[in-house]
Amino acid sequence: MKLSEFNFAFPKELIAEYPATNRDEAKLMVVHRKTGKIEHKVFKDLLSYYGPHDVFILNDTKVFPARLFGKKEKTGAKIEVFLLRELNRESFLWDVLVDPARKIRIGNKLYFGNNEELVAEVIDNTTSRGRTLRFLFDGTYEEFKNIVYSLGETPLPKYIKREVKDTDKERYQTVYAANEGAVAAPTAGLHFSKELMKRMELKGTEFAHVTLHVGLGTFRPIEVEDLSKHKMDSEQMIITQKNADIVNKAKVDKRKVCAVGTTSMRAIETSVSTDGMLKPFDGWTNKFIYPPYDFRIANSMITNFHIPGSSLLIMVCAFGGYDLIMKAYKEAIKNKYKFFSYGDAMLIL
Repeated sequence: MKLSEFNFAFPKELIAEYPATNRDEAKLMVVHRKTGKIEHKVFKDLLSYYGPHDVFILNDTKVFPARLFGKKEKTGAKIEVFLLRELNRESFLWDVLVDPARKIRIGNKLYFGNNEELVAEVIDNTTSRGRTLRFLFDGTYEEFKNIVYSLGETPLPKYIKREVKDTDKERYQTVYAANEGAVAAPTAGLHFSKELMKRMELKGTEFAHVTLHVGLGTFRPIEVEDLSKHKMDSEQMIITQKNADIVNKAKVDKRKVCAVGTTSMRAIETSVSTDGMLKPFDGWTNKFIYPPYDFRIANSMITNFHIPGSSLLIMVCAFGGYDLIMKAYKEAIKNKYKFFSYGDAMLIL
C-alpha cells in the first residue's frame, strides 16, 4: 500500500487540547472486525467486552519532563531543548533536539534556569535539529535528575497549542506508569483510571506489562510513498519472562489478549517465537507494521484516533483492516470524536 492511501481531511477543532474530565469517560468506538459493526460507547464500557482471565498488555513506560528552555551564551537567545535519549549517565551526555537549530553550533554553551542551575555544552551535530549535549554538572545523577525535573516541562505534542498546565503532569501519564524513559505518552493507556482497573481486577482480568520508551520517532512524518522504504527510529523496550508467561498462558487457553496502544503492539510483535508465542526481550526495536501483516500475539487492540498518514494509523489499518478502519474514521469525524493524544479511544475486536 501507498502512503497517500492513509491521508484524510478532518476539522482541526477535533484535535483534543485537553483530556476528558474523567479518564474512563472518554468516548469509545467499538469496531468489530468480523461483522464490520461499529458501536459508540464510553471507555469504561470496555469491561463488558472481556471476561475473567482475558489479558491486557500495558506499556508501563513513564514520561519525564523532557522539554527544557534555555538561553545561549553571550547572545542570550532563547533556545528550546528537547531531551531525547541519555547516552552516558556518568558524563551527563544526551541526544537532544534544539529549536531554533541554526543558532546552535558545536562548542556553544547553553544555560538553563533563572539562576543558571544547569549548563550544557554542544559537542556534536547529529541531524539538522539534533545535537549531542554534555551537561557540565558536578553533583550526583539524582541531583541532576531533580534539577531537570524542576526546570523541565511536560512534553505535550506541538499540535496542542495551549500552554502546559500543572494538571498535564498527571494527565499526560498513565496511572500505571513505572519505568521512566519516554518523551511521549503511550496515549491509549491514558483512558484507564485506577477505579476502572480495580473493577477489571475484581472481574478477573489479568495485566501483562511491557516497557517501550516512546521516542519522537513514533511521530516522525513518513516521507516516502512506498511504505516498505520507511525506517522507524529505534526505541528501547523490555519484556520480562513473567509477563511473557501471562500472555502465553492466555493464548494457550484461547482467551482474549488486548494490546493497549500501538507501542504495546509494536513491542509484542518485535519478540515473537516461531510458534507464535511471546519471548522475553531486552533491547531496541525499530519495527514498522504496515498492511498486509500477520499479527501473532494480540487478538484485540485499544488505540486513539491518529494523525493522517502516520505510522500509528497505518498499523491500526493493518490490524483492523484498511476499509473498515477508514470507515470508522469517517464515523468518528461525523460523531465529533476527539483526535490525537488527549482524544477519544477505539477498541478493535
